[in-house]
Amino acid sequence: MSQVQSFERSIHRSRMSLTRPDRPKTFTMHGREWDLLDAVFAPVFSPSTGVALEFLDLAEAHARPAAGRSSFLEIGCGTGVIAVTAALAGYGRVVAADISPQAVENAAVNAERHGVGDRLSAVHSDLFSGLPEHERFDTVFWSSNYVLAPESYEYRSVHERAYVDTGYRAHRRYLEQAPRWLAPGGVVLLHFSDRGDLPALHRIAEECGRELRVLRSLPVREGEYGEDTVEHMLLQVLPVLPVLPVPA
Repeated sequence: MSQVQSFERSIHRSRMSLTRPDRPKTFTMHGREWDLLDAVFAPVFSPSTGVALEFLDLAEAHARPAAGRSSFLEIGCGTGVIAVTAALAGYGRVVAADISPQAVENAAVNAERHGVGDRLSAVHSDLFSGLPEHERFDTVFWSSNYVLAPESYEYRSVHERAYVDTGYRAHRRYLEQAPRWLAPGGVVLLHFSDRGDLPALHRIAEECGRELRVLRSLPVREGEYGEDTVEHMLLQVLPVLPVLPVPA
């Protein structure tokens, strides 16, 4: 395993980002101001949020959702930057879900700050557990905690869950469950990177009857905590279609 993939390194980053003296109460991203509450993942210390906006074509001020897409679910919303930007871009119904109660509050605060509280719901949810059974979405998106931690690792805070996934248990659940929440014609998207274990992710996808298709990729120099260049990728999660017998 490379140093870039070290889960200890990611845990150290998690703890540092909570205690840094320069941790802001507000920050600017893509020309907008955002609130950052205590104990919530700080986008200013990681490139992942900005990369996700690029992948989703939400980075431009006048971005609009793809044709036919009116509802958006973000798993692991954190401060709500992505979900709020999706609402600002024209998605008529947005749900921002997070396992952290502080992140749920943060997303709601930023939705009100930017005037989209009427069409964005912030929900406390461990992946999909907090969603009503009838909900369906045109886009389901997760910018994941792609660094693999050992099965035996015990989280010391909910904040660490934004950085590492023990045994890829959350990734397995996402691959298994996310397609169930799609509206007809919808897409399941996963933001991953080579700081994670891509072969392990593909093995899990195969076990779940899923195919992973790379839609976009982008090399990014991390900068804040090192000079490593990390390959970020946007994956589409697809069901593996059964092989039909050839007529005799």
